[in-house]
Amino acid sequence: MHLRPVQFVDTPIGHDGEVARIAAGMQWFAAYEVIEDGARRTISIAEFDKTLGATDERAARLHAAITAPRAPLVLGERTLRFDQPQIAGILNVTPDSFSGGASDDPVAAGVAMTGAGAALIDVGGESTRPGAQTVWEGDEIERTDPVVRGLAKAGTLVSIDTRKAAVMEAALAGGAAIVNDVSALIWDDRALGVVTKAGCPVVLMHSPDPAKGPHGGASYGDVLTEVFDWLEDRVATVVAGGVDRAKIIVDPGIGFGKRLADNLALLNGLAMFHGLGCPIMLGASRKRMIGALSNEAPPDRRLGGSLALALKGAEAGIQLLRVHDVAETVQALKVWRGLRDRALVGR
Repeated sequence: MHLRPVQFVDTPIGHDGEVARIAAGMQWFAAYEVIEDGARRTISIAEFDKTLGATDERAARLHAAITAPRAPLVLGERTLRFDQPQIAGILNVTPDSFSGGASDDPVAAGVAMTGAGAALIDVGGESTRPGAQTVWEGDEIERTDPVVRGLAKAGTLVSIDTRKAAVMEAALAGGAAIVNDVSALIWDDRALGVVTKAGCPVVLMHSPDPAKGPHGGASYGDVLTEVFDWLEDRVATVVAGGVDRAKIIVDPGIGFGKRLADNLALLNGLAMFHGLGCPIMLGASRKRMIGALSNEAPPDRRLGGSLALALKGAEAGIQLLRVHDVAETVQALKVWRGLRDRALVGR
């Protein structure tokens, strides 16, 4: 069984007992789409509590996970909150990133993104675009270490975007606070141990076969439920390996081993992933799907599509939006937040 929140409402005012709140955030919904044994039906929140929620253990557990608050991450002097959408700025220090090469002064670029409103800077030293060559861990450390140290010294909250244990270790030693692994700690056998020993938060991203690479092909029967189930199993495995569940963030992996139709289905069904009980990261900025839907626009001409997908994520209650265009996305979210604030106090 899977539950997807549907029928979102502007305000809970006047809807006592008829709506539920996603993860103690800013979004309220009035019903679930219940997916079970290939069949789909809709059940209202008022009916759910009296029927399915009272009789089905998994349904009750999913509902509790969807509605439970996501505790903030206190990381040194910085706190990452999840009660509203936050921005993770993408800082690639690679010469072959699909969205452009490294900045001449990546530390200054990262500090500027923080000043523009990013809560977190995600530093990566290996491109994960389709066809990119694997980078030797020593080269990856050489690229990322001075940037991580510079940003940490400046007081910026930093995550390291890598699938290599040695790079994780170097970045954590240099001041990074979070590991963001596109292989969900599978590609490198030592990665889980590094994260467990450090006690740091980790982002687990879905891809079909992380041991082989992030872009292995896959054929899905129902991409939404299959990606959910994969992440559910992976979270359980990582928790069993010693990672605190409260420090796990999940990412459905838009664009990784998925066709356009798969990506669209995941984006339309994003709210289901709250059933994992973890904060969610959405990385759709400048992705190939935007070009596919807009006359093959190149990466540097995908701002409009990136903003549309960021707002789609905000509407689904996503807590962390990983983007290239920080200032523009922050502005879009401020307008969205203004609309939500007005709605939540009544019409």
